[in-house]
Amino acid sequence: MERLCRTLMTWFLYLATGVLLGVSAAASPEKTKKALKKALNTFVNILPPLTATLLLVSISVALLPEKVIASLIGEESGFFGQILASLIGSLTLLPGFVAFPMAKVLLEHGAGVAQMAVFVSTLMMVGVATAPLEASFFGWKVTLLRNGMAYFWSFGIGYAVWLAVRIWI
Repeated sequence: MERLCRTLMTWFLYLATGVLLGVSAAASPEKTKKALKKALNTFVNILPPLTATLLLVSISVALLPEKVIASLIGEESGFFGQILASLIGSLTLLPGFVAFPMAKVLLEHGAGVAQMAVFVSTLMMVGVATAPLEASFFGWKVTLLRNGMAYFWSFGIGYAVWLAVRIWI
């Protein structure tokens, strides 16, 4: 039943997208064409890092036994696993639509809930790779302060998610 609901929702979203694209094309064919070109260019630009990340995660999951994943970032790894996940998340530059499915795959292969919450939150909030660009706009003091606060907040988020999962599931 759940699978049927997901399939129906998917088809509904495809239909709604098609209808809205048609409405947009009827209202302004030039703007719609321009938007579709921009969307295609964005997709083409995102495709190489997305493919590389998915390949890396797939190979890692295939080569690393669940015991290794669990020992590094599983529930048993405790705070050390959260530190490791936070460092990886802080240094990695991935969009959310890649991070969440990747976290799900890692959870299915032995990663801990708190560790994945810390990983995803540092991935989304801490930007080591983007710090120079951010500093060029806001200065190094603000950049380091924001990244530092986001880094430490990630551990609170990890604890809150872990607690929520413990209570509700």
